[in-house]
Amino acid sequence: MRRVGIAIVGCGNIASFYLNALPQHPILNILGIMDRDEVRATKYAQYYSVRCYPSLNAILDDHRVELVINLTNPRSHYAVSRACLEAGKHVYSEKPLAMIFSEAEHLVRTAEQKGLLIASAPSRILAETAQTMWKALRDEAIGAVHAVYAEMDGGLIYRAGYKEWKNELDMPWPYKDEFEVGCTIEHAGYPVSWLTAYFGQVETVTAFATCQITDLQTDIPLEVTTPDLTVACIKFKSGLVARLTSSWIAPPDHSIRIFGDTGVLSTKDIWEPRSPVHITQWRNFRIGPKSISVPWKKRYPMAAPPGASSLTRLVRTFAHPPRDILRAFRARILHLRKRVDFCLGPSEVAASICEQRPCRLTARNCLHNTEVVLAIHNAFERTLDARPTYKVKTSFEPMTPMPWALS
Repeated sequence: MRRVGIAIVGCGNIASFYLNALPQHPILNILGIMDRDEVRATKYAQYYSVRCYPSLNAILDDHRVELVINLTNPRSHYAVSRACLEAGKHVYSEKPLAMIFSEAEHLVRTAEQKGLLIASAPSRILAETAQTMWKALRDEAIGAVHAVYAEMDGGLIYRAGYKEWKNELDMPWPYKDEFEVGCTIEHAGYPVSWLTAYFGQVETVTAFATCQITDLQTDIPLEVTTPDLTVACIKFKSGLVARLTSSWIAPPDHSIRIFGDTGVLSTKDIWEPRSPVHITQWRNFRIGPKSISVPWKKRYPMAAPPGASSLTRLVRTFAHPPRDILRAFRARILHLRKRVDFCLGPSEVAASICEQRPCRLTARNCLHNTEVVLAIHNAFERTLDARPTYKVKTSFEPMTPMPWALS
Protein backbone atom coordinates (compact mmCIF):
# COMPACT_ATOMS: atom_id res chain seq x y z
CA MET A 1 0.00 0.00 0.00
CA ARG A 2 1.27 3.42 -0.90
CA ARG A 3 1.93 5.65 2.09
CA VAL A 4 1.75 9.44 2.15
CA GLY A 5 4.63 11.27 3.80
CA ILE A 6 3.38 13.73 6.41
CA ALA A 7 4.91 16.29 8.75
CA ILE A 8 3.29 17.98 11.73
CA VAL A 9 3.82 21.70 12.37
CA GLY A 10 2.93 22.77 15.90
CA CYS A 11 3.70 20.69 19.00
CA GLY A 12 1.25 22.05 21.51
CA ASN A 13 -1.25 20.16 23.62
CA ILE A 14 -3.31 18.93 20.65
CA ALA A 15 -0.38 17.29 18.83
CA SER A 16 -0.46 14.23 21.09
CA PHE A 17 -4.01 13.46 20.00
CA TYR A 18 -2.86 13.25 16.38
CA LEU A 19 0.34 11.35 17.09
CA ASN A 20 -1.46 8.83 19.30
CA ALA A 21 -3.96 8.11 16.52
CA LEU A 22 -1.35 7.53 13.79
CA PRO A 23 -1.04 3.75 14.37
CA GLN A 24 -4.66 3.39 13.22
CA HIS A 25 -3.76 4.84 9.81
CA PRO A 26 -0.90 3.04 8.08
CA ILE A 27 -1.46 5.23 5.02
CA LEU A 28 0.11 8.12 7.01
CA ASN A 29 3.90 7.95 7.12
CA ILE A 30 5.12 10.41 9.75
CA LEU A 31 8.45 11.90 8.64
CA GLY A 32 8.86 14.44 11.40
CA ILE A 33 7.54 17.29 13.49
CA MET A 34 8.41 20.93 13.98
CA ASP A 35 7.65 23.71 16.44
CA ARG A 36 9.12 27.18 16.85
CA ASP A 37 9.74 26.22 20.50
CA GLU A 38 12.76 23.92 20.14
CA VAL A 39 12.44 22.46 23.64
CA ARG A 40 8.83 21.52 23.06
CA ALA A 41 9.56 20.01 19.64
CA THR A 42 12.47 17.98 21.02
CA LYS A 43 10.29 16.61 23.80
CA TYR A 44 7.71 15.40 21.30
CA ALA A 45 10.37 13.98 18.97
CA GLN A 46 11.94 11.95 21.76
CA TYR A 47 8.63 10.72 23.17
CA TYR A 48 7.27 9.55 19.81
CA SER A 49 10.65 8.59 18.29
CA VAL A 50 10.25 10.83 15.25
CA ARG A 51 12.50 13.31 13.50
CA CYS A 52 12.52 16.93 14.66
CA TYR A 53 12.76 19.38 11.76
CA PRO A 54 14.74 22.53 12.64
CA SER A 55 12.37 24.87 10.80
CA LEU A 56 9.30 25.10 8.61
CA ASN A 57 11.56 25.64 5.60
CA ALA A 58 13.22 22.31 6.32
CA ILE A 59 9.83 20.63 5.98
CA LEU A 60 9.01 22.54 2.81
CA ASP A 61 12.35 21.55 1.30
CA ASP A 62 11.82 17.85 2.03
CA HIS A 63 10.41 16.36 -1.18
CA ARG A 64 9.19 13.29 0.74
CA VAL A 65 6.62 15.39 2.63
CA GLU A 66 3.39 15.46 0.62
CA LEU A 67 0.96 16.51 3.35
CA VAL A 68 1.52 18.99 6.18
CA ILE A 69 -0.73 18.86 9.26
CA ASN A 70 -1.00 22.40 10.62
CA LEU A 71 -1.54 22.33 14.40
CA THR A 72 -0.28 25.82 15.14
CA ASN A 73 -2.08 28.58 17.02
CA PRO A 74 -5.28 29.51 15.08
CA ARG A 75 -3.87 32.97 14.37
CA SER A 76 -0.91 31.28 12.64
CA HIS A 77 -3.01 28.94 10.49
CA TYR A 78 -3.12 31.25 7.48
CA ALA A 79 0.60 32.02 7.30
CA VAL A 80 1.72 28.42 7.80
CA SER A 81 -0.85 26.91 5.43
CA ARG A 82 -0.07 29.51 2.76
CA ALA A 83 3.67 28.73 2.96
CA CYS A 84 2.95 25.00 2.62
CA LEU A 85 0.67 25.47 -0.39
CA GLU A 86 3.14 27.76 -2.10
CA ALA A 87 5.78 25.06 -1.61
CA GLY A 88 3.54 22.49 -3.32
CA LYS A 89 2.38 20.63 -0.20
CA HIS A 90 -1.14 19.46 0.54
CA VAL A 91 -2.50 20.81 3.85
CA TYR A 92 -4.72 19.57 6.62
CA SER A 93 -5.30 22.33 9.19
CA GLU A 94 -6.79 22.38 12.61
CA LYS A 95 -9.87 24.57 12.77
CA PRO A 96 -10.42 27.17 11.48
CA LEU A 97 -8.82 27.50 8.06
CA ALA A 98 -8.06 31.10 9.05
CA MET A 99 -9.30 33.63 11.57
CA ILE A 100 -10.25 36.07 8.82
CA PHE A 101 -12.61 34.91 6.08
CA SER A 102 -10.75 36.65 3.25
CA GLU A 103 -7.58 34.80 4.27
CA ALA A 104 -9.45 31.48 4.25
CA GLU A 105 -10.69 32.32 0.74
CA HIS A 106 -7.13 33.04 -0.36
CA LEU A 107 -5.94 29.65 0.90
CA VAL A 108 -8.64 27.82 -1.04
CA ARG A 109 -7.95 29.78 -4.23
CA THR A 110 -4.23 29.08 -3.90
CA ALA A 111 -4.85 25.36 -3.44
CA GLU A 112 -7.17 25.22 -6.44
CA GLN A 113 -4.74 27.12 -8.64
CA LYS A 114 -1.92 24.75 -7.73
CA GLY A 115 -4.00 21.57 -7.91
CA LEU A 116 -3.48 20.86 -4.21
CA LEU A 117 -5.77 19.69 -1.43
CA ILE A 118 -6.54 21.75 1.65
CA ALA A 119 -8.94 20.61 4.35
CA SER A 120 -9.59 21.51 7.95
CA ALA A 121 -10.85 20.02 11.17
CA PRO A 122 -13.12 18.94 12.60
CA SER A 123 -13.36 15.59 10.82
CA ARG A 124 -15.79 13.94 13.23
CA ILE A 125 -18.32 13.84 10.36
CA LEU A 126 -16.32 10.82 9.12
CA ALA A 127 -16.80 8.87 12.37
CA GLU A 128 -19.47 6.38 13.34
CA THR A 129 -22.01 8.54 15.16
CA ALA A 130 -22.18 11.24 12.49
CA GLN A 131 -22.39 8.68 9.69
CA THR A 132 -25.10 6.74 11.56
CA MET A 133 -27.25 9.85 11.97
CA TRP A 134 -26.75 10.64 8.30
CA LYS A 135 -27.84 7.11 7.34
CA ALA A 136 -30.96 7.48 9.49
CA LEU A 137 -31.80 10.71 7.70
CA ARG A 138 -31.29 9.10 4.27
CA ASP A 139 -33.55 6.24 5.39
CA GLU A 140 -36.18 8.83 6.42
CA ALA A 141 -36.29 7.27 9.88
CA ILE A 142 -38.03 10.36 11.30
CA GLY A 143 -39.79 11.53 8.13
CA ALA A 144 -39.37 15.06 6.83
CA VAL A 145 -37.02 17.19 8.96
CA HIS A 146 -38.20 20.62 10.09
CA ALA A 147 -35.68 21.87 12.67
CA VAL A 148 -32.45 21.08 14.50
CA TYR A 149 -31.23 22.03 17.96
CA ALA A 150 -27.51 21.69 18.67
CA GLU A 151 -25.57 22.56 21.82
CA MET A 152 -21.85 23.08 22.33
CA ASP A 153 -21.63 24.18 25.95
CA GLY A 154 -18.42 23.60 27.87
CA GLY A 155 -19.37 24.48 31.41
CA LEU A 156 -18.44 27.44 33.57
CA ILE A 157 -14.84 27.37 32.44
CA TYR A 158 -13.38 30.07 34.66
CA ARG A 159 -14.21 27.89 37.68
CA ALA A 160 -12.69 24.75 36.14
CA GLY A 161 -9.14 23.64 36.83
CA TYR A 162 -8.03 24.43 33.30
CA LYS A 163 -4.49 25.32 34.38
CA GLU A 164 -4.02 21.68 35.38
CA TRP A 165 -5.18 20.20 32.07
CA LYS A 166 -2.15 18.51 30.52
CA ASN A 167 -1.50 15.77 28.02
CA GLU A 168 0.86 12.78 28.30
CA LEU A 169 3.91 14.99 27.78
CA ASP A 170 2.77 17.47 30.45
CA MET A 171 1.95 20.01 27.74
CA PRO A 172 -0.68 22.35 29.25
CA TRP A 173 -3.98 23.23 27.67
CA PRO A 174 -3.31 26.57 25.90
CA TYR A 175 -5.94 28.45 27.85
CA LYS A 176 -4.74 31.92 26.82
CA ASP A 177 -5.08 31.04 23.13
CA GLU A 178 -8.40 29.26 23.73
CA PHE A 179 -9.90 32.22 25.59
CA GLU A 180 -8.68 34.69 22.96
CA VAL A 181 -10.01 32.56 20.08
CA GLY A 182 -13.32 31.96 21.82
CA CYS A 183 -15.75 29.13 22.42
CA THR A 184 -17.54 29.47 19.07
CA ILE A 185 -14.51 29.11 16.81
CA GLU A 186 -13.25 26.28 19.02
CA HIS A 187 -16.49 24.30 19.16
CA ALA A 188 -19.20 25.37 16.72
CA GLY A 189 -17.45 23.72 13.77
CA TYR A 190 -18.42 20.27 15.05
CA PRO A 191 -22.21 20.59 14.61
CA VAL A 192 -21.85 22.94 11.62
CA SER A 193 -19.82 20.35 9.69
CA TRP A 194 -22.46 17.70 10.40
CA LEU A 195 -25.35 19.95 9.39
CA THR A 196 -23.85 21.09 6.09
CA ALA A 197 -23.09 17.46 5.21
CA TYR A 198 -26.68 16.45 6.00
CA PHE A 199 -28.63 19.44 4.70
CA GLY A 200 -26.37 21.27 2.25
CA GLN A 201 -25.60 24.93 1.90
CA VAL A 202 -26.38 27.58 4.48
CA GLU A 203 -28.19 30.67 3.22
CA THR A 204 -28.16 33.01 6.22
CA VAL A 205 -26.87 33.13 9.79
CA THR A 206 -28.74 35.20 12.36
CA ALA A 207 -26.63 35.30 15.48
CA PHE A 208 -26.19 36.95 18.84
CA ALA A 209 -22.89 36.95 20.72
CA THR A 210 -21.95 38.27 24.13
CA CYS A 211 -19.12 38.17 26.64
CA GLN A 212 -20.60 37.60 30.11
CA ILE A 213 -17.44 36.80 32.07
CA THR A 214 -15.62 40.08 31.53
CA ASP A 215 -13.26 39.80 34.48
CA LEU A 216 -11.71 36.42 33.67
CA GLN A 217 -8.59 36.21 35.82
CA THR A 218 -5.61 34.45 34.24
CA ASP A 219 -1.94 34.61 35.08
CA ILE A 220 -1.32 35.78 31.50
CA PRO A 221 -3.28 38.91 30.47
CA LEU A 222 -5.69 38.37 27.58
CA GLU A 223 -5.12 40.56 24.55
CA VAL A 224 -8.53 40.02 22.94
CA THR A 225 -12.08 39.88 24.28
CA THR A 226 -14.19 37.22 22.60
CA PRO A 227 -17.74 35.91 23.11
CA ASP A 228 -18.30 33.26 25.75
CA LEU A 229 -21.94 32.75 24.70
CA THR A 230 -23.37 32.73 21.17
CA VAL A 231 -26.77 31.74 19.85
CA ALA A 232 -27.34 31.32 16.12
CA CYS A 233 -30.25 30.51 13.85
CA ILE A 234 -28.82 28.90 10.73
CA LYS A 235 -31.13 28.87 7.73
CA PHE A 236 -30.32 26.45 4.92
CA LYS A 237 -31.21 26.97 1.28
CA SER A 238 -33.71 24.13 1.64
CA GLY A 239 -35.61 26.24 4.20
CA LEU A 240 -34.60 24.11 7.19
CA VAL A 241 -33.53 26.04 10.30
CA ALA A 242 -31.04 24.96 12.97
CA ARG A 243 -30.46 26.64 16.32
CA LEU A 244 -26.91 26.38 17.62
CA THR A 245 -25.76 27.49 21.07
CA SER A 246 -22.09 27.65 22.10
CA SER A 247 -20.84 28.76 25.49
CA TRP A 248 -18.34 28.46 28.28
CA ILE A 249 -21.08 29.19 30.79
CA ALA A 250 -23.85 26.56 30.62
CA PRO A 251 -23.20 23.03 31.96
CA PRO A 252 -21.44 20.69 29.50
CA ASP A 253 -23.84 19.69 26.73
CA HIS A 254 -22.71 18.50 23.29
CA SER A 255 -26.02 17.12 22.09
CA ILE A 256 -27.84 17.41 18.81
CA ARG A 257 -31.54 16.82 18.18
CA ILE A 258 -33.11 16.64 14.73
CA PHE A 259 -36.89 17.07 14.69
CA GLY A 260 -38.92 15.26 12.04
CA ASP A 261 -42.53 14.41 11.25
CA THR A 262 -42.46 11.06 13.02
CA GLY A 263 -39.86 11.48 15.75
CA VAL A 264 -36.63 13.00 17.02
CA LEU A 265 -33.19 11.78 15.96
CA SER A 266 -30.58 12.54 18.61
CA THR A 267 -27.22 11.81 20.18
CA LYS A 268 -25.89 13.11 23.48
CA ASP A 269 -22.31 13.86 22.52
CA ILE A 270 -21.10 15.18 19.17
CA TRP A 271 -17.50 14.86 20.36
CA GLU A 272 -17.74 11.14 21.10
CA PRO A 273 -17.24 9.13 17.85
CA ARG A 274 -19.45 6.24 19.03
CA SER A 275 -22.07 8.13 21.00
CA PRO A 276 -25.33 6.12 20.68
CA VAL A 277 -27.92 7.42 18.22
CA HIS A 278 -31.56 7.30 19.29
CA ILE A 279 -34.96 7.87 17.76
CA THR A 280 -37.68 9.10 20.12
CA GLN A 281 -41.31 8.73 19.10
CA TRP A 282 -44.49 9.43 21.03
CA ARG A 283 -47.15 6.78 21.49
CA ASN A 284 -50.68 7.56 22.57
CA PHE A 285 -52.27 5.51 25.34
CA ARG A 286 -55.85 5.82 26.48
CA ILE A 287 -56.42 5.74 30.22
CA GLY A 288 -60.10 6.01 31.01
CA PRO A 289 -61.57 9.10 29.34
CA LYS A 290 -58.15 10.62 28.55
CA SER A 291 -55.24 9.91 26.20
CA ILE A 292 -51.65 10.52 27.14
CA SER A 293 -48.54 10.64 24.98
CA VAL A 294 -45.53 8.65 26.20
CA PRO A 295 -42.06 9.06 24.67
CA TRP A 296 -40.69 5.81 23.26
CA LYS A 297 -36.92 5.87 22.80
CA LYS A 298 -35.07 3.26 20.76
CA ARG A 299 -31.48 2.93 19.69
CA TYR A 300 -30.68 3.20 16.00
CA PRO A 301 -28.19 0.55 14.76
CA MET A 302 -24.68 1.98 14.73
CA ALA A 303 -22.86 2.04 11.40
CA ALA A 304 -19.16 1.24 11.71
CA PRO A 305 -16.25 0.34 9.43
CA PRO A 306 -15.34 -3.36 9.22
CA GLY A 307 -13.35 -4.57 12.22
CA ALA A 308 -13.95 -1.44 14.29
CA SER A 309 -14.20 -1.84 18.06
CA SER A 310 -13.83 0.59 20.91
CA LEU A 311 -11.39 -1.77 22.70
CA THR A 312 -8.88 -2.01 19.86
CA ARG A 313 -9.18 1.70 19.27
CA LEU A 314 -8.37 2.44 22.91
CA VAL A 315 -5.34 0.16 23.06
CA ARG A 316 -3.81 1.06 19.72
CA THR A 317 -3.78 4.78 20.35
CA PHE A 318 -1.19 4.63 23.12
CA ALA A 319 2.30 5.47 21.95
CA HIS A 320 4.14 3.07 24.27
CA PRO A 321 1.70 0.55 25.80
CA PRO A 322 1.47 -0.50 28.52
CA ARG A 323 4.00 1.88 30.08
CA ASP A 324 1.99 5.03 29.44
CA ILE A 325 -1.53 3.68 29.85
CA LEU A 326 -2.18 5.09 33.34
CA ARG A 327 -0.44 8.36 32.55
CA ALA A 328 -2.40 8.81 29.34
CA PHE A 329 -5.70 7.87 31.00
CA ARG A 330 -5.09 10.42 33.76
CA ALA A 331 -4.22 13.07 31.16
CA ARG A 332 -7.49 12.49 29.32
CA ILE A 333 -9.56 12.69 32.50
CA LEU A 334 -7.88 15.94 33.56
CA HIS A 335 -8.24 17.39 30.08
CA LEU A 336 -11.94 16.47 29.83
CA ARG A 337 -11.31 15.35 26.26
CA LYS A 338 -12.76 12.22 24.67
CA ARG A 339 -10.30 9.73 23.22
CA VAL A 340 -11.15 10.04 19.56
CA ASP A 341 -9.42 9.49 16.26
CA PHE A 342 -8.04 12.89 15.29
CA CYS A 343 -6.39 11.44 12.18
CA LEU A 344 -9.63 10.68 10.36
CA GLY A 345 -9.25 13.92 8.41
CA PRO A 346 -5.58 13.56 7.43
CA SER A 347 -6.23 9.92 6.52
CA GLU A 348 -9.09 10.92 4.22
CA VAL A 349 -6.90 13.52 2.51
CA ALA A 350 -4.10 10.96 2.11
CA ALA A 351 -6.51 8.34 0.72
CA SER A 352 -7.86 10.79 -1.84
CA ILE A 353 -4.27 11.54 -2.93
CA CYS A 354 -3.44 7.85 -3.33
CA GLU A 355 -6.74 6.90 -4.97
CA GLN A 356 -6.83 10.04 -7.13
CA ARG A 357 -10.40 10.78 -6.13
CA PRO A 358 -12.15 13.84 -4.68
CA CYS A 359 -11.60 14.31 -0.96
CA ARG A 360 -14.77 14.13 1.13
CA LEU A 361 -13.52 17.11 3.12
CA THR A 362 -13.41 19.40 0.11
CA ALA A 363 -11.77 22.81 0.30
CA ARG A 364 -15.05 24.51 -0.60
CA ASN A 365 -16.95 22.63 2.08
CA CYS A 366 -14.35 23.53 4.71
CA LEU A 367 -14.45 27.16 3.55
CA HIS A 368 -18.26 27.19 3.80
CA ASN A 369 -18.11 25.80 7.35
CA THR A 370 -15.45 28.35 8.27
CA GLU A 371 -17.59 31.19 6.94
CA VAL A 372 -20.61 30.03 8.97
CA VAL A 373 -18.60 29.71 12.20
CA LEU A 374 -16.92 33.09 11.72
CA ALA A 375 -20.33 34.66 11.02
CA ILE A 376 -21.54 33.44 14.41
CA HIS A 377 -18.35 34.48 16.21
CA ASN A 378 -18.30 37.91 14.55
CA ALA A 379 -21.84 38.63 15.66
CA PHE A 380 -20.11 39.99 18.76
CA GLU A 381 -19.17 42.98 16.60
CA ARG A 382 -22.24 43.06 14.35
CA THR A 383 -24.62 43.13 17.31
CA LEU A 384 -23.33 46.58 18.19
CA ASP A 385 -24.41 47.73 14.72
CA ALA A 386 -27.85 46.08 15.00
CA ARG A 387 -27.13 43.97 11.87
CA PRO A 388 -27.31 40.41 13.19
CA THR A 389 -28.17 38.63 9.92
CA TYR A 390 -25.31 37.50 7.71
CA LYS A 391 -25.79 36.24 4.16
CA VAL A 392 -23.43 33.37 3.37
CA LYS A 393 -21.41 33.83 0.18
CA THR A 394 -19.79 30.44 -0.40
CA SER A 395 -21.13 27.20 -1.85
CA PHE A 396 -19.91 23.62 -2.17
CA GLU A 397 -20.71 20.28 -3.76
CA PRO A 398 -22.50 17.68 -1.58
CA MET A 399 -20.32 15.39 0.49
CA THR A 400 -20.27 11.63 -0.12
CA PRO A 401 -20.99 9.33 2.86
CA MET A 402 -18.41 6.79 3.95
CA PRO A 403 -18.75 3.52 1.98
CA TRP A 404 -19.37 1.42 5.12
CA ALA A 405 -22.35 3.65 6.06
CA LEU A 406 -24.21 3.18 2.76
CA SER A 407 -25.61 -0.32 3.30
